Amino acid sequence: MARPLRAAIAGTGFIGGVHARSAVLSGARLVGVAASTPQRSAAAASELGAERPFASAEELVTSPDVDVVHICTPNFMHGPLAEAALAAGKHVIVEKPIALDGAEARSLSEAAAATDLQTTVPFVYRYYPTIREARERIHSGKVGDLRLLHGSYLQDWLLSADDDNWRIDSKSGGRSRAFADIGSHWCDLVEFVSGHRITSVAAITTTAHPERRRAGSREAFSSADGATGDVRRVDTEDAAIVQFTTDRGAIGSVVISQVSPGRKNRLWIELDGADEAISFDQEEPEVLWCGRREAATIIRRDPAWMSPAAARLATLPGGHPQGYADCFEAFVAESYEAIRSGVVTEGLPVLADGLRAAEITDAVLKSAVDGRWTDVPATAPVGIPG
Repeated sequence: MARPLRAAIAGTGFIGGVHARSAVLSGARLVGVAASTPQRSAAAASELGAERPFASAEELVTSPDVDVVHICTPNFMHGPLAEAALAAGKHVIVEKPIALDGAEARSLSEAAAATDLQTTVPFVYRYYPTIREARERIHSGKVGDLRLLHGSYLQDWLLSADDDNWRIDSKSGGRSRAFADIGSHWCDLVEFVSGHRITSVAAITTTAHPERRRAGSREAFSSADGATGDVRRVDTEDAAIVQFTTDRGAIGSVVISQVSPGRKNRLWIELDGADEAISFDQEEPEVLWCGRREAATIIRRDPAWMSPAAARLATLPGGHPQGYADCFEAFVAESYEAIRSGVVTEGLPVLADGLRAAEITDAVLKSAVDGRWTDVPATAPVGIPG
């Protein structure tokens, strides 16, 4: 029997913990972790059950006893660490955004293309069985030609001026915050499900809090509890509204916000076709809404009645809820299988999908500054069911 993959996690915040759990559940040895300091690395290794702490992320990604590196650091480190890992012969799972802008993302993609290594990106919402069911319905022709793609991705974890995180600062997170962080998920999901490609965008952005109070190293989604640091200027957006066109003649719009009270992680898409509309809400992922002129139907996640592509991901019987952690585990398991076999499963999000997200983000920022429609580069499409 082949030995387990040796995985290491660079970055041990909320998402680093999710990666670590999924790595272990997918059969890897968690050989090490690296946090922002050696002391935090040691604490994280103990908490996550890693075999040892690394003094730095740079040491981790080049270590000879690591097969696959999970990069979960602040955004500005993604590109350099991924390139260093590839140069050292490591497979890479890199969080989005994969780089701070499209140019850096293209450089990373070129570096990866020059190797035979696997590099994947956690667009894990693709792994909800109901999402795959929606995709199958569209590509089977049941929905008819798509005319309108719309929805939103809303959160409230940065609602207050006392809510803080490293993503606020463009030097750490990049010029875009809300759109690069969660708008990228929405666009990836809509393109993946619909088979359409966004070709041009018209965007406006807003910063609800021009100033925020620093709150140390608070993790994502944690509450403020009274920030006491100094006040700093904010140079990233809290929300964006984007209209767009697609390569197949549809139009669409999306609202992205991290300052919408009461919305915790509401990723909602609706795809309106000539015969049917399909809607998915990540806060209620066990159901898919399908609307026709004569009636609306709720499709529940039940492997007994779903298409084979959806049933494959429905690991529990109907009525036993699956969620985000299950999606992440499925993504990591498929990434590891690609590493072992050299075969990329249809639908696995790879580095090209991360580049695509970076290029859409660049276009959104340019449109918001220029006040006009902006073209999105025609990068390679996401695969459709065979």
